[in-house]
Amino acid sequence: MLSSAYWTVAHWRRALLRRWHTADRTAWAAVGLVVLVLAGLGAGMRMQVGREEGRRAAAGATERENLDCLARNVYFEARGEPAAGMRAVAEVTMNRAASRLYPGTLCAVVYQKNWDPIRRRYVGAFSWTEFDALPAPQGEAWRRAQEAAESVYYRRVPAALPGVLHFHATHIRPEWSREKTLVARIGRHAFYR
Repeated sequence: MLSSAYWTVAHWRRALLRRWHTADRTAWAAVGLVVLVLAGLGAGMRMQVGREEGRRAAAGATERENLDCLARNVYFEARGEPAAGMRAVAEVTMNRAASRLYPGTLCAVVYQKNWDPIRRRYVGAFSWTEFDALPAPQGEAWRRAQEAAESVYYRRVPAALPGVLHFHATHIRPEWSREKTLVARIGRHAFYR
């Protein structure tokens, strides 16, 4: 039985080889070329789809990271403020990220430090970033900070402070505020252009 199967396969093999050697190969070449082109297009499309999915995943991760940085800034700078005050802090942070005067991402804006020659150390743009350890944001204040950050980030509310890049708590009067134009007082913060 095994030898019969062997002879059958050998016969088919010889018949295919005979046809191959006597056939016109132009048609086979055309079919082969079409198959190669289609395979190349399929591989190219798979690569493009893979790249696009990678870009979307990276953009989603960057968006989540930026939202977290923005919400943390709102939480630590204005967690006791009304919703308008929290959104105002978020808007100033977003304005800085959009300005050529500051880094281009929200996290870089929030954690930006500049050299202060008087204090002889790097000073954070937002005071809470200078602390080595802070308690993790939590509770109702954290939820409100996240809501305020999302509403400003996704532009769900109209801009209240266009072009405003500076703010401070109303209980202090920093030196730089004398050179700026006061635009608004919201809650316990003053906002300047």
